Amino acid sequence: MNNRSQDDLGTGSSEPLRVVIIGNGPSGICLSYLLSGYTPYVKPGAVHPHPLLRRKLAEAPGVSILDQDLDYLSEGLEGRSQSPVALLFDALLRPDTDFGGNMESVLTWKRQKERAVPHVVLGRNLPGGAWHSIEGSMVTLSQGQWMGLPDLQVKEWMRRKRRGLRNSRATAGDIAHYYREYVAKKGLSHSFVSGATVTAVEWGTPESGGPLFHVSGFVTREAQSRQPFSLCARNVVLATGTSDSPARLGIPGEALPFVHYELAALEAAVRAGTVTPASDPVLIVGAGLSAADAVLYAHHCSVPVIHAFRRPVDDPGLVFNQLPRMLYPEYHKVHQMMREQSAPSPSPYAGYRSLPEHQLLLLKADRQAVFQDRDGLQKVFGVSLVLVLIGSHPDLSFLPGAGADLAVDPGQPLSAKRNPIDVDPFTYQSTHQEGLYALGPLAGDNFVRFVQGGALAAASSLLRKEARKPP
Repeated sequence: MNNRSQDDLGTGSSEPLRVVIIGNGPSGICLSYLLSGYTPYVKPGAVHPHPLLRRKLAEAPGVSILDQDLDYLSEGLEGRSQSPVALLFDALLRPDTDFGGNMESVLTWKRQKERAVPHVVLGRNLPGGAWHSIEGSMVTLSQGQWMGLPDLQVKEWMRRKRRGLRNSRATAGDIAHYYREYVAKKGLSHSFVSGATVTAVEWGTPESGGPLFHVSGFVTREAQSRQPFSLCARNVVLATGTSDSPARLGIPGEALPFVHYELAALEAAVRAGTVTPASDPVLIVGAGLSAADAVLYAHHCSVPVIHAFRRPVDDPGLVFNQLPRMLYPEYHKVHQMMREQSAPSPSPYAGYRSLPEHQLLLLKADRQAVFQDRDGLQKVFGVSLVLVLIGSHPDLSFLPGAGADLAVDPGQPLSAKRNPIDVDPFTYQSTHQEGLYALGPLAGDNFVRFVQGGALAAASSLLRKEARKPP
């Protein structure tokens, strides 16, 4: 499905596009919204609960947030993100949410079409990106109200749809539907191209108007035919997320056909009857939320599980130790299972065995899994299926050198958590390449609530470039 006409992509044109956004998830959608003339202002008479921010906002009444000094406004803010602009935008959209309040946003939005910056958003999926690939009944980690985009609250949208939040959280299916409908309701569809795969982004030497980027790839039609495209752009924004390529263990036997990297493989095996309560255990490798989801699903289906991970159960770095128990009871139940079932013994968790501080060494064709514990002792278990759920990496193979030179540490692999793309914190422009921006997990922002700050920073930067453009 293409929202934008295929002819608009063409095979290149004499006039470069101002902006090409690669990725149509929450980051790309939010940036498109801000580049489409939607402009945030502080509501007349609004009083922000943060005294320092309240004073700064009062210094420029009637001036759009996009036109103010984001560095100055965000100074002194603290919260759950390392990005100062993410904290700023979150504080403006949800002023007291970290204190359990539900104060309305202090922002009002005006559609000023004369401020719009021409752009195109390229995505392989429907608007919403990877959210359309998540099993629809899965419940979001973040509270539902934190999944929303500017000027359309999730809670209000779900009320109109006669849907409800579960323990303040939404399902992935609802959120995917919300993002898709957001694009339509805000009149952004003409800028979006779905089914688009980018295969190369190249750039030349700076010209009088800045560097020129060449973006090429293909669009997959409904009949599965591929139509190539080639675009020129003054600016390119990377907003692809990090779910493209699952992380691998790099051990012998990992390519065997019973080794998988997503929960859907276990769901399919249970449906097909190839994994049952009478089978050998399913091996789940990993100690994050994806692994916990797999444990919960297997336990629900009475499928036996061996759960192996390299960290100690009480490692403060484990995500379970960072989640409020009241909001996430199911994940704390898994953490309890991990702690109590590290040795085979009668317990309420029949069919589950935890192997903390164990390293998987190799997998054999006869479905034997060989481990090494922290004391160097090797152990062997028979398994029916293996799920390796240890995270994922961004696929930036379309960039020169797969984007390695853009990372904070170019000598290490690009990683959303440990080594993201190095960007200016107040523009989100790459520190290594003018005109290239990165948003969301690629820039180290890993929650929808905070990726919007990167979009605000990039939009502000791009609008300033437009203001400097010669007539």
